[in-house]
Amino acid sequence: MNLKDQITNIFIQVDDFCKEFDSHITQMKIEALGSGKKRRWRSSLMSDSEIITIMIGFHLGVHKTFKHYYYKEIVCGYWKDLFPKTLSYNRFIELQQRSFVVFALFLKERGLGKCTGISFMDNTTLKVCRNQRIHNHKVFKGLAERGKSSMGWFYGFKLHLVCNQKGELLSFYLTKGNVDDRNPKHIKKMTEQLFGKLFADKGYLSKALWEMLFADGIQLFTKLRKNMKNHIMTMEDKISLRKRAIIETINDELKNHCQVEHTHHRSINNFMMNILAGLTAYCFFPKKLSLNLKKVNDGQLFLNFA
Repeated sequence: MNLKDQITNIFIQVDDFCKEFDSHITQMKIEALGSGKKRRWRSSLMSDSEIITIMIGFHLGVHKTFKHYYYKEIVCGYWKDLFPKTLSYNRFIELQQRSFVVFALFLKERGLGKCTGISFMDNTTLKVCRNQRIHNHKVFKGLAERGKSSMGWFYGFKLHLVCNQKGELLSFYLTKGNVDDRNPKHIKKMTEQLFGKLFADKGYLSKALWEMLFADGIQLFTKLRKNMKNHIMTMEDKISLRKRAIIETINDELKNHCQVEHTHHRSINNFMMNILAGLTAYCFFPKKLSLNLKKVNDGQLFLNFA
């Protein structure tokens, strides 16, 4: 399936969801008119489903700049038959912010997977500028913060992710760069729909966090530090803990293929839309790195593309 056919299938799914969403909005309009409140409901030349589909298509392709993808090459050129009523580039950038709510709901309801009892948790940094330009950066002033990861200091945010063994995203959470990975507030929200076993790295090693998750029916597995005593663990759990490469690969694909991280943002709203589009585009990947749970003769588990 080429990208054009894939975009058509994505548009059908998005359009069906937007129609269902619009039916609820129409009911809200009727109630607003009945209450005597005057509100403006201006319609756009392009629908929300078209705007969302175009944004998803950008993160599925190979273009590095949205302007070349939209205005100069793909949308207004090669996909002219799919989107006959295209807007100017500046107008499209202005209107894409209107579809934030329906975009977020679509990702939550149709994009995310379901927990299977085995989950992996990790976070990745989202830099908004180089360290040399922190004092001159104004777009995210008061929002972004300095933080430190295994790769050194950075200025920006952290994207926390949870996935299952099929490579499907289960939940995500965006925090400032200086927020602790073990913060119980966002961990609690990310694991509301989880059960079974949760595997993470040493950054999530915490007795209080383990007890909180255990009370919710989730067993947390992390590697131990050198000065800690070993704990009894089954061979299957030990092997699954070593297969955290599945979520590390997701982080790499989100940052390098879906471009959820770059330092050219000029608006906070566009920054949020870019993250939503990147996460949704990953959910439509035809192949995801998955953990094959079938035991082979030597009792090991292995990774494969499914």
